[in-house]
Amino acid sequence: MAEVGIIMGSASDLPVMQAAIDVLKELNIAHEVDIVSAHRTPEKMMDYGKEAHKRGIKVIIAGAGGAAHLPGMVASISPLPVIGVPVKSSNSIDGWDSVLSILQMPGGVPVATVALNGAKNAGILAAQIIGSGNSDVLNRIVDYKEALKTKVIASSKKLNP
Repeated sequence: MAEVGIIMGSASDLPVMQAAIDVLKELNIAHEVDIVSAHRTPEKMMDYGKEAHKRGIKVIIAGAGGAAHLPGMVASISPLPVIGVPVKSSNSIDGWDSVLSILQMPGGVPVATVALNGAKNAGILAAQIIGSGNSDVLNRIVDYKEALKTKVIASSKKLNP
């Protein structure tokens, strides 16, 4: 059963959102992926936001470009934590419109926001949220972070033998 829901406003967001998919696969965390447009399929968005927790989803990652309403709208109707991924899209104003749309949420409707095109960090954050209540996932996160450290140390040794 999927624990993380990854949604995006359009198929053009998939190349960015693939990084979240990849890191969740690497950490062996079950997830689902769908296209849910806040503007073109608002009924589907409403259903997704209201029903995801009933299907066992624990965290939602929502990627969107341009006006980037998807993360905030889903957060407004879901009891789950939502992580917003601002996507620099073809209709975006250098990505800033997406960043600010996701970042500037009103009180009572939080959306955790990662960097522009930062889907990898969204996947890691989702895993950490799940890991806070699941020791197996937590251990995989510890190992993942240790591997990051080992990689940096190895790179440093190559640079400074």
